[in-house]
Parts: sequence; structure tokens; C-alpha cells
Amino acid sequence: MKYTIGYDIGSSSVKAALLDVETGKCLATAVSPAQEMPMHAPVAGWAEQDPEMWWQEVQNATKKLQQQHPFDGKAVAGIGIAYQMHGLVCVDKDQQVLRPAIIWCDSRAVEIGNEAFNALGQNWSLQYLLNSPGNFTASKLRWVQQYEPEIYGRIHKVMLPGDFIAMRLTGEAATTISGLSEGIFWDFSGRQVSPVLLKHYNIDESLLSDVVPTFGLQGKVTEKAAALLGIAAGTPVTYRAGDQPNNAFSLNVLKPGEAATTAGTSGVVYAVHDHIAFDQESRVNTFVHVNDKADAHRNGVLMCLNGTGILNSWLRQVTGKLEYSEMNTLAAQAPAGSRGLQIYPFGNGAERILANKETGAVINGLNFNIHGREHLLRAAQEGIVFALKYGMDIMTDMGLNIHRVRAGQANMFLSPLFREVFANTANVVIELYNTDGAQGAARAAGIGAGLYNEQEAFRGMECLATIEPDATLQQQYASIYSQWLEGLQRVIK
Repeated sequence: MKYTIGYDIGSSSVKAALLDVETGKCLATAVSPAQEMPMHAPVAGWAEQDPEMWWQEVQNATKKLQQQHPFDGKAVAGIGIAYQMHGLVCVDKDQQVLRPAIIWCDSRAVEIGNEAFNALGQNWSLQYLLNSPGNFTASKLRWVQQYEPEIYGRIHKVMLPGDFIAMRLTGEAATTISGLSEGIFWDFSGRQVSPVLLKHYNIDESLLSDVVPTFGLQGKVTEKAAALLGIAAGTPVTYRAGDQPNNAFSLNVLKPGEAATTAGTSGVVYAVHDHIAFDQESRVNTFVHVNDKADAHRNGVLMCLNGTGILNSWLRQVTGKLEYSEMNTLAAQAPAGSRGLQIYPFGNGAERILANKETGAVINGLNFNIHGREHLLRAAQEGIVFALKYGMDIMTDMGLNIHRVRAGQANMFLSPLFREVFANTANVVIELYNTDGAQGAARAAGIGAGLYNEQEAFRGMECLATIEPDATLQQQYASIYSQWLEGLQRVIK
């Protein structure tokens, strides 16, 4: 029997999955830690994590897999890695971390990215980078250069969170073209690292890691890492991708016109296309998709809402630490529209769909005489969907028409109410599958290891439910969404 292992390095936890190569069945899954990993904000708008914490939780999650389904570590034929996107990890020549990672929802580099967008020229940036440099990895590195020059001078390599975990596994610093594109280092026209962007930020290209294929041999597990994980030295690492491209892969979203969505800490809609597309204001972003080839280009357009599951988590804390299932039941007891209560879920850093504005979350129309917990909880779920719909409208203006989305049956998609509001507000069919990012990374690892092809990778994956929009509910939610949009203009101003 052969296995693959997939890891999903999130900002809340590390997930791991053990896959049976022959059947495609997921044999075990694990999450570590049990409580959410800490996220530090030493300054308002910042968000940092210790990369070594991720590595420790990879070890812990692997041990949990072994406890759930004991397996021969020598039978692991490939390892895949998915990871939180847009982070910055800096290491020295001894591969030691120089400072906490600046993660995806950190807003400190917004102005640096805005300045670069204007200085390089908005037309040039969109034509070659397909994005504003924005609040992405390259701009975060520029921030370190400007404000922490002593640390910057000691940097040997910079990497994304998944690159760091791969380095801890293999001892080799490497990245992918998809990763370079998500850091806004990639010139889509020239199919190379952008010399213009590096020159503008005064970044030496030697700080970037060597490129390895998204699918294929990326390195082999060292004896030290093998001993920590209980697998064999020499086990190949054969896949890595950012969490949203990987989530799309895990849902078999690989062809132009297909779309995936998630609603975890952040909320995302990700659509695949085969042509150049960008938003003039860079409110949604284009990256290289996992199955891009020189003769068959595949890009992914990603709209991200930072304040999604984190809003639900915050509400859980302030409403008595109910179970999430209890919160979903309670929310469904309130009427559609939550009796005029509106929530704008923008309280987790600068929001790209708002042109990198950091408005903070807003609760509008609260009436102490009529609103209870159920209205607050429903307004949160409606507000999250409405914000996602706002981003999807931007994607529609780019020529991406989304009629069907695939999602894992997890996180906020466990809520029947959330699914109802999403399907009827966005007018899409939702397909829910028995998969997640860690399982997707495990399946992809098998492709990278040459164990099966792309078509065979999705054996064992099933559609668990399909939610169709309802004409009557569509009219109802269209009216409520229109009222929410009116309030959004006041929030943005």
C-alpha cells in the first residue's frame, strides 16, 4: 500500500490528510492545534506569526494522523503542501528565521504598494503584473528593507509560508511560478520574474528562491525531518500551492469557466480562465493557476474577503461561546434581513475589494429593543455573503460569468442558512464536496510523484449536496442586498 500526505498551512491551524493512493480514499485527517494559532498584532493593522510554530504543528498533525490510522512511514510516496498566501518569511544563510512572518492580512505595506502602482504606472502594472503591487509579498519585503534595514541586510532568502515548510522538510529553499505570481514578483507577459518591479523596490533577485515545478520533485525529506515526522528520509515533496489555487484544485476546478469558493478565516471566490484579465482598480487579483502550462495558460482570478470566518469566531466569543452549529441554528431563527440589522464584515485588515481601504467592521441599524443574538448572527452571515457578492460583481465586470461554484462541506458552508443566502444572492448553483485543502494537497502530491494522472486524482471524491437558487428567495435577497449596498457606500466613505 502507498500513501500520500497533504498539509494545509493555515493561519488558524495546520491540517493534514492521509490518502490511500490505490483507492483515492482519505484514510485520516488531523487538525493541530485544537485551538486557533495565535496571530500577533504589535501595531494596529499588523498581523504576524512565528513560522516555527507552523513547523511544530506540522509535526503534531502528522502524529495525530498516525494515531488515527497507523501507517508505515516508508510507504509515503509523496508529500503535498498548501499554504496561506501572500506571507513573507525571511531566513538567513543558516535557514534561521530572522523575524516573525508578515502574513496575508497584515496591512502595513498598503501605502508602499499604492506608491509603486502609481510610480510604475497603473497601465504598466496591470499589463505586466495583472495586479497592483498592493499589499502583497514584494511590498512587504520592501517594508522590511525600509524599516528594518539590519534584518534586511541579513536575509539570505525570502519565501512564502509553504516554501518555508518545504524548506524545513527538504533543507532546500525553493518556490514556484504560481508562488512568484501571488507575491507580485511575476511578469505575465515576459514569463519571468519582473526586473522592473525588483528595480523599483531595489530588491536583489538573489533573495528569491529557485523555481521548482508545482507538480513534480521539489526536494526530498532530510533525515532530521524524517525523524521528527516518522516517515522515511528521501520521501519526495512533489507539490505545493497557495491555499486558494490548491482549494480550486481540490475541487477539480481546473478548466476555464469553473469556480471554487471557501468561507474559512477569509472568504474567497476563485475562477479559472485562459486569457488575460484584470480589474482596473486591482480589487480582485489574477495569479498563475496550478495547472498552467506554456502551451495552455491557466490563470486564477481571486476575490478575497478577509473578514469571514473570523467574524463568526469573534461573535462566538462575545455571544457566550456557543458551538458553531448552535450559532447556525440560532441565526436561522431570525427573519431574512435581520429586521434591518446590517453587518459590514471588514474588520480584519485592509480589504482588497474596497481598494485596500481599512474601514473596520460596521454594525448598522442596531436597535436594543428588537434585536437579539439571533439577529446579530444572521446579519453576520448575510453580510459576509453580500460582501462576497460585491466582489463577484467585480469579477462579472471583468468578463467572468459564474453560474456554478464548488465548495468543501466545511466552515461556514456547514450552515444551511449561509448556503441559502449565498445561492440566492449570487444566483449560483452550489456543489458541496467531501474534500478540503489538505486532501487536495495529498491528491496533488500523487500527480507530482507520477502515481496517477490528473483525471485519476479525484477518485474517492463525492458531491454531497447541490443547492439550487429559488426564484422567490432570489427576489427577497436581491432587495435586502440592494439595501446593504446603499449602506456600503457610507462605510467606504
